[in-house]
Amino acid sequence: MQKISTCLWFDGQAAEAAEFYTSTFDNSAMGQAMPGPDGNPLTVEFEIEGRQFMGLNGGPAFRFNEAVSLVVNCESQEEVDRYWDALLVGGVESQCGWLKDKYGLSWQIVPTAMAGLLNGPDQAGSRRAMEAMLKMRKLDVNVLQKAYDGG
Repeated sequence: MQKISTCLWFDGQAAEAAEFYTSTFDNSAMGQAMPGPDGNPLTVEFEIEGRQFMGLNGGPAFRFNEAVSLVVNCESQEEVDRYWDALLVGGVESQCGWLKDKYGLSWQIVPTAMAGLLNGPDQAGSRRAMEAMLKMRKLDVNVLQKAYDGG
């Protein structure tokens, strides 16, 4: 068991969200559900890529916002595209690789190459890559690399 895990507050969709997330990410699994007084799940445990989460059906009192987001580090553009497309269904895209899924949870879909482009040895190239990133919604590593390279 993880010493610290994440609890996500939902308004009745915890089990649905857990099933959606575990079907979207590899190395994921559903865990136990604890029924509430009405017989529907009060909490649902699930794991995504080795990280433990609990979905809580806490009602409408609290909503997700961008103050907390989940970051998905992607090794390729294909992986960026895959997660962006899957998580965006029913959601809303934002700037610079951010989106909100259909449950309102914020995600950052980030190519691992970003760190080298934004913090590379060529400061002018990093500035160009940053300027290119600020114009994007879904991040495109090829466009960012071209900007870094000066093209």
